[in-house]
Amino acid sequence: MTDIRLYMFQTGSLKCKVHNIKMNEGAGADYEIPVPFFLITHPEGHTIIDGGNAVEAAIDPVGHWGGVTEVYWPVMEESEGCVAQLEKMGIKAEDVRYVVQSHLHLDHTGAIGRFPNATHIVQRAEYEYAFTPDWFAAGGYIRKDFDKPGLKWQFLEGTADDHYDIYGDGTLTTVFTPGHAPGHMSFKVNLPNTGNMILTIDAAYTTDHWEEKSLPGFLASTVDTVRSVKKLRALAEKTKATVVTGHDPDAWSTFKHAPEYYD
Repeated sequence: MTDIRLYMFQTGSLKCKVHNIKMNEGAGADYEIPVPFFLITHPEGHTIIDGGNAVEAAIDPVGHWGGVTEVYWPVMEESEGCVAQLEKMGIKAEDVRYVVQSHLHLDHTGAIGRFPNATHIVQRAEYEYAFTPDWFAAGGYIRKDFDKPGLKWQFLEGTADDHYDIYGDGTLTTVFTPGHAPGHMSFKVNLPNTGNMILTIDAAYTTDHWEEKSLPGFLASTVDTVRSVKKLRALAEKTKATVVTGHDPDAWSTFKHAPEYYD
């Protein structure tokens, strides 16, 4: 598979409350959000963006995630792990060139260490914070997901590496969008036929957040969160991009899911 394509996958969902996703909203109402990950196929090697929940969260949620399962409960089958889903499509693990991390929260680390030839790309600030998070963020970082021996890491340096071009051909570009996490990144994907798509990831959980009607239920910096959305909105307008928010159950259902794709 050498055509440039974007595939959208889902590693199950998370059961939580509305206020976990939309700050101070919902009056305790239940909510369930999708957990996406993305594959870009490319003639120079494929890229996984994030990887969703680690497959261990399907096998033993409490054992793997601990107390955070009292807030976010994974609804997931083993067959929904990123490796299994790619194998079903005929994508060999050794053909994945990059694993790119928007950030290192537990619902985004499912691909780390599972692709033997991959370079793992992340913001240095995010990687360092994940080992020493502040108390309010600690539950979101599962160290055994990313602290693995023998991995090849490539660290990006904040604004100095903003709009980093992964392949060097404009197909996949990082956008530094801190706020949800100190080293959060979003992505612009430029496809031959579809054109530009912006994957906000958790810089904008939902369309309400994208439209500046809500703040996310979790963040490291309110100011940075708001400014990162403004940055992405300006980029989307400039590039006439289709926007894919991070965890919006209504918006997510409107996109093509693998094995369908965008090219």
